[in-house]
Amino acid sequence: MSFLTFLLEAVLISLSGVMAPGPVTTLVVGKGNESPHAGALVALGHGIVEFPLMIGVFYGVGHLLEIPHARAVIALVGGLFLLWMGIDMLRSLTEQTLEAHGSNQSPLVAGLLLSIGNPYFLVWWATVGATLILRSVRFGLLGFLAFAVAHWSCDFVWDYLLSAISFKGGQVFGRRFQKGVLLICGGFLIFFGGRFVYDGASTLLG
Repeated sequence: MSFLTFLLEAVLISLSGVMAPGPVTTLVVGKGNESPHAGALVALGHGIVEFPLMIGVFYGVGHLLEIPHARAVIALVGGLFLLWMGIDMLRSLTEQTLEAHGSNQSPLVAGLLLSIGNPYFLVWWATVGATLILRSVRFGLLGFLAFAVAHWSCDFVWDYLLSAISFKGGQVFGRRFQKGVLLICGGFLIFFGGRFVYDGASTLLG
């Protein structure tokens, strides 16, 4: 397999994970009501976690992510963070807090914390991501670096696109549209948070 063929395959696999609906997608759409650039900041926060994680997998510590109890603790913490974000987003539906909502939570920090607390993101890197990294090593250090940048670029482009579309929709359809988006996103964040907490608690107590 040539390097370009591998890189194309890696990008397609990465996009399949990036574009799948989940907490990050929900966060980006919700924050997109505030700024068209929110997705870029979420992706930067995500990258602060993801690049060290990729380096860790590259140097062979990815097996730590496969420990069930470690993932359970991450799920509990991440679930509580998602619940807090979802409740805060629903509270912002009032006329007064809707305008000030952007100053309460930084998209960059939210993207960082959400990445740390997402056990499924870590499992993906311990399995699919680790496989792609091992294949990139065949092309040397530059191959790994090219894969890392290409993978994160998928996050950046997709998140930026989502927030820009969400912001444009808010401008066109007005405040009612914004409130509807925040209601849906807040509900989904609470749903994901509840599922994370349930999964983590079930593992620890089971």
